[in-house]
Amino acid sequence: MLVEPLSALRYVSSPRRTAPRRTRRTDRAAGYWRRLLPALALLALVTRLPSFLHPLWSPDEGYLAVQARILADGGALYDTVVDRKPPFLPWLYEATFALFGDESAGAVKALAVLAQLCTAALLAATARDRWGDRAGRTAGVLYPLVSIGLNPEDTQAATFEVFMLPFTAAAMWCAGRGRWGAAGLAVAGALLTKQTGGAVLVPVLWLLWHASPARAGLSRLAAGLVLPVLAAALVTTPSGFLFWTVTGSGAYATFTGSELHVLSRGMANTALLCLACAGLLPPVLRVLRGGAKGTGTKAVDAPGARGSSGTGSADLWLWLAVSAAAVLLGFHFFGHYFLQLLPPLVLLATATLRLLPRDRLASALLTSACTCALFLSWGVLAPRPELGHVQRLADAVRARTAPTDRVLVWGIHPETYWLADRTPASRYLTAGLLTNYSGGRDGPEVGEKYGVAGTWPVLVSELRARPPVLIVDDSRGKPFAPERLPTLRGLLARHYEPLTQTVDGAVLYVRSSGD
Repeated sequence: MLVEPLSALRYVSSPRRTAPRRTRRTDRAAGYWRRLLPALALLALVTRLPSFLHPLWSPDEGYLAVQARILADGGALYDTVVDRKPPFLPWLYEATFALFGDESAGAVKALAVLAQLCTAALLAATARDRWGDRAGRTAGVLYPLVSIGLNPEDTQAATFEVFMLPFTAAAMWCAGRGRWGAAGLAVAGALLTKQTGGAVLVPVLWLLWHASPARAGLSRLAAGLVLPVLAAALVTTPSGFLFWTVTGSGAYATFTGSELHVLSRGMANTALLCLACAGLLPPVLRVLRGGAKGTGTKAVDAPGARGSSGTGSADLWLWLAVSAAAVLLGFHFFGHYFLQLLPPLVLLATATLRLLPRDRLASALLTSACTCALFLSWGVLAPRPELGHVQRLADAVRARTAPTDRVLVWGIHPETYWLADRTPASRYLTAGLLTNYSGGRDGPEVGEKYGVAGTWPVLVSELRARPPVLIVDDSRGKPFAPERLPTLRGLLARHYEPLTQTVDGAVLYVRSSGD
């Protein structure tokens, strides 16, 4: 009577029988991704088609493009060109321009499409690990549909959040699978793209805390996180890296100065995001009301689901909470800040939709597709008056200067340098760093004394050592106008004279005949 059970045991454990099972599972996964990835790629491309309609969408893109040119000409980040952001994206722009030329940002825009595809695929992988194949498809499709649900200037630009989100999604996927070294590398990638990307470390640590054994993964997570950040600091300059990315932004990250203006911007962008997520928010709110108890718990995970940590969706709620805190940090509420909320929102909505009848899923997808079409139309049809102004200004600069001349554009549109193909006369590419206007402030806390500490003496020394051939006052009545800045006003009065020609209110100054 013992023969049959023993033979059955040998049958089950035979390598010749387990190998085909693994093969079938691998083939099934490969087939799943062969079907899903082309659909996600098409969605990512379609939703970002408006980004290719204009040379640039935002001053941030212009800043990165000018930085890349300076770095390619031998400049040094946080020294001969500075910004408050980490180094990953300037380096990516520099590398892309080196490969494909710096006269067009088309290659970077294509990389932004790839970044959106990676984010969607990683969210799909996370959802599939937790809740099965259908949930993976749901999360993957929902993300590109809601990813353009803000002002096109915020969603279509190839800037920091777009390239940060693949790292944050990768960090959560790796943590869900217990790959702590890779999770640390992903957190480092997010942090080196934008400081607020480091917020994903909190839910990653939550997952590590609930892993077994947690202590074994902590050292790998720490190594993956610390080593790339330390390397970036050493490759640039540790003091400059620390100052420009952390300690030098105190005046920027304050609420005072333009409270009503900033709050109205925050409310407007919140309303836009709610409209974009009209298909996602009802199931998420249903969880908050307790209408779908047990959502995301291990007990209701799909059969065979991998990577379930047993923590349910608590890590996703934590991810959403710290992402919301990152949006609030600095009290500026720019639209592109809100993009950080989308990955956890998509996963939370997916977690709930899998428990609801199929018609609710169809309704959520249809609603998201309709809102996506609305924002896509906005991106295609919306006029870009500021871009037109910058292009006219760049034409005037190019007509008045030689290719080797240095110019100073006193404004908030660094893309003027890039479009005019002229070298900036200063490491400070906008008036914002010198006046604190870079936060979009329109109140009283704009001026020389509110700029980044130590910037004005450096600016004066730069302009004395190599005086610009042309200075463009593009303030057009804004609080950083030269008449409100004694140092700049004195420099213009002593060494420059205005031309009678203006460009949409921007005044051009050339060297005085006596200099």
